Amino acid sequence: MNSNIAKRVIDEANYIIKTEKTVRELASIFGVSKSTVHKDLHERLLEIDKNKYIEVDNILKYHIDIRHLRGGESTKNKYLKSNS
Repeated sequence: MNSNIAKRVIDEANYIIKTEKTVRELASIFGVSKSTVHKDLHERLLEIDKNKYIEVDNILKYHIDIRHLRGGESTKNKYLKSNS
């Protein structure tokens, strides 16, 4: 694996552990696609550091568990803004 990619994967992992941001937010911050972040955190991180992978995987599972709440909140805010 290219050393630049390995460094990005570790940086993404450290950042998501520290901030618990979503994959979309990470993609925006690191200037890569959501698919790249997903592949970095699910495939490449496992090869590099299994302990970090477990921490990141728990955060990502939490995001999946609450995504229906986030979507409902976004829709609510959208309609509140349009009615103003």
